[in-house]
Amino acid sequence: DRQTLVAVLQFLRRSNLRESEEILRREARLLGDDLGGSVATVATSSPGVAAVAAVPPGKGEARGDCGVGPSSRREPREVGSPYSGPCLRVSSPSSKITHSGDVSAVVVEDQPDVSAVLSAYNQQGDPTLYEEYYSGLKHFIECSLDCHRAELSQLFYPLFVHMYLELVYNQHESEAKSFFERFHGDQECYYQDDLRVLSSLTKKEHMKGNETMLDFRTSKFVLRISRDSYQLLKRHLQEKQNNQIWNIVQEHLYIDIFDGMPRSKQQIDAMVGSLAGEAKREANKAKVFFGLLKEPEFDVPLDDEDEEGENEEGKPKKKKPKKDNVGSKSKKQDPNAPPQNRIPLPELKDSDKLDKVMNMKEAARRVRLGPECLPSICFYTFLNAYQGLTAVDITDDSSMIVGGFADSTVRVWSVTPKKLRSVKTAADLSLIDKESDDVLERIMDEKTASELKILYGHSGPVYGTSFSPDRNYLLSCSEDGTVRLWSLQTFTCLVGYKGHNYPVWDTQFSPYGYYFVSGGHDRVARLWATDHYQPLRIFAGHLADVTCTRFHPNSNYIATGSADRTIRLWDVLNGNCVRIFTGHKGPIHSLAFSPNGRFLATGATDGRVLLWDIGHGLMVGELKGHTDTIYALRFSRDGEILASGSMDNTVRLWDAVKAFEDLETDDFTTATGHINLPENSQDLLLGTYMTKSTPVVHLHFTRRNLLLAAGAYSSQ
Repeated sequence: DRQTLVAVLQFLRRSNLRESEEILRREARLLGDDLGGSVATVATSSPGVAAVAAVPPGKGEARGDCGVGPSSRREPREVGSPYSGPCLRVSSPSSKITHSGDVSAVVVEDQPDVSAVLSAYNQQGDPTLYEEYYSGLKHFIECSLDCHRAELSQLFYPLFVHMYLELVYNQHESEAKSFFERFHGDQECYYQDDLRVLSSLTKKEHMKGNETMLDFRTSKFVLRISRDSYQLLKRHLQEKQNNQIWNIVQEHLYIDIFDGMPRSKQQIDAMVGSLAGEAKREANKAKVFFGLLKEPEFDVPLDDEDEEGENEEGKPKKKKPKKDNVGSKSKKQDPNAPPQNRIPLPELKDSDKLDKVMNMKEAARRVRLGPECLPSICFYTFLNAYQGLTAVDITDDSSMIVGGFADSTVRVWSVTPKKLRSVKTAADLSLIDKESDDVLERIMDEKTASELKILYGHSGPVYGTSFSPDRNYLLSCSEDGTVRLWSLQTFTCLVGYKGHNYPVWDTQFSPYGYYFVSGGHDRVARLWATDHYQPLRIFAGHLADVTCTRFHPNSNYIATGSADRTIRLWDVLNGNCVRIFTGHKGPIHSLAFSPNGRFLATGATDGRVLLWDIGHGLMVGELKGHTDTIYALRFSRDGEILASGSMDNTVRLWDAVKAFEDLETDDFTTATGHINLPENSQDLLLGTYMTKSTPVVHLHFTRRNLLLAAGAYSSQ
C-alpha cells in the first residue's frame, strides 16, 4: 500500500524525525520491491514514531518484538531515541515467513537486562485515566457477543498486570493501589498466587529484583484468539483512540490468531492458567519420535509351563505395549520410533540380559488389568518418619525401596527376604577363587547383611531419589544443590555432581541407565551421564522452578514440570524444547509416560490429572476427583490403567484405555486447539482407595501388575 507509506514518510519529515524516515525508507524500499505485500503501520504513543513491518497478503498478524530486515537482532534501545516505538512481529499459522529477497522476519527471543526490560514501562499515559481505560475495555468486552466475550476476556489479566506495573514503575503509587484494589477481584481464581506477589510490588525499587515481575515483562504473554474476535478488539481500541491499552497489546502480548470459530469458555479454561499464557501453536509443531526402540533380540530359555503363557501373551516386556501385538512376537520397528542410534545408549551387559529374561518370565504371569480386573494395592507406610519423608523410589523388580528424608539421609530397605549386603574388603576379595561358579555370591560379606542401609552425605533435605535400571546405583538430589550417585554394592557415595546452585527438586535415571536428568530452583533441567562431571545438556526455558523430571520410555526425550504451571518436552539430542503444554492451574508435581510412549499424564497442585497426546501436541483428557496436590502418577505395565496418588490420602485408578480411545486429533483440532474434553471424568474413575492418614508420595506397578504405593503416616 504505497499511499500509506508515502503518507507516513511525509508525516515523519514534517515532524523532523529524519532518522526514522531513513530507516523506513531503507526497509520500505526493500519490502516494497521484494514483497509486493501490504504494509501495516502502527501508531504509538511516543510523539510521531511509527514502526512498519510487512505483512504478506493473507497471513496472520501476531504481535510481538522482532526486527524486520537483514539485521534483525535489536540491541536494547534507549528510551526516547527516535526509533523506540513497538514493531510488528510477522508470523503465520502455517510456517516461518521467509521471502525471496534477503529479507526475512526473524523472531528474536532474547533476555534483555533489567534496566532495558523495565524501561519499556516509561510511558507518558495519564495515570488518572488508567482505571477509565481498563473499565472501558471491560465494559466493551462484557457487552460483546457471547462467542467473542470468552476469547477477549483472556486480555483482562495480562492488561491488568502490565497497567499496574506501568503505574508502579512511573511512581504513581496511589493510582496503582487504587487500580489494583478496584480490579484485582475480577481476575480468574487461578491467578490468585501471582496477584499476591504482584500486590507486594508497590514501589519502583521493588521491581528491580523481582523475578516473577521480570519474567512477566520479558516473556510475551501468549493469547490465542480467532481472527474475528481480534478484529473486533482492534476496531474498538482504534475508534476509542485508546492508545495506552493498544500499546500494551503491541508491546507485551503475543496474539496468536487463528482462522475459524472462536473457542468456548470451557475450551479456553482448559488451556489457560500458566505464567505466560498459552503455548504458541508453533511451539508444538516439531516432529517427535514418540515410538519405542526395538528390543535387542536374544533367546529366552523357556520352561515348559511358560511355553503357552508366552504365546498367548505376546512378547511380554515392560516397555512394549502389548495391545498391538498380542499373539505375535513382533520384531518390527515402530514407525514413530527414533532411529536406533539417534542417541548413544549403553551396551547390554550379560547381567542385563539375564534380568530381561527374568522380566519376560515374570511378565508371562502378569495379570491383564481392566475395568473388570483392578490391581491389588500394597501400601508401604513409613511409620514414625519424624525425619520427614521427602522422596521415595522402588526398583523396577520391586526388591528395594528408598526414602529421601528432610534430615539429609537416604535410607534403602530390602522388601524381599533377601538382606542387603556390601562387597567384602579388598583383602578378603583377594582370597576368593575367581573361577568358581558362585563367585558373585562369595564376594558379598554376610557380616554386613541387614534390611536397612543408611547413606550419609547430603547437607540438606533429600528431594528426589532414583534407582538405576540394573539396581547397581542410586541417585539422590538435595536442597544442598548436588546430585549424588551411590553404589548399591558398597553403599557408599561414588560421585557428587555439582551444577545447580540452588536446591535440586528432582532427579531420574534414563530407562536405559547411564544418563540421568535433574531439575531445580534455578529453573533449568540438566542432563548428565554418570561418567561426566559436567552436564551434557542444559534445558532452559521454564519461568519458575523445575519441580519434576521424567525420561520418555525411548530415552530420546525428557519431560519437565514446573512451578510456572507448564510442562515442557525436550529433545535429548539437541536440547530443543519440542512441546509446551499449558492447562494446569498450579505447579506441576508428577509426570508419567504411557508404556507405549504416545501419551503423557501430568498432575499438579490443582488436583487435576491432565492427559496429553505427544505426537499431536494436544490435551486429550482431564481427570477430576482428587482434592489436593497429586504427587504420584503411574501407568500399569501394559498401559490399561493409570494410578494417581495425592496429598488427599487417596489412590485413584482410572481407565486409561477408555481415556485414550477415539481421540479427536484431526488437523483442525491440532491447528486451532479446539479441544472437546468430556464433561464428566467420573466414568473413567475405576476406584478410590483411602489411607487412614497417609499422603501418597509414590506409586509403582510390579512386573506382574501389583500396585505398590508409599507414603509417611501423618498423625495430625
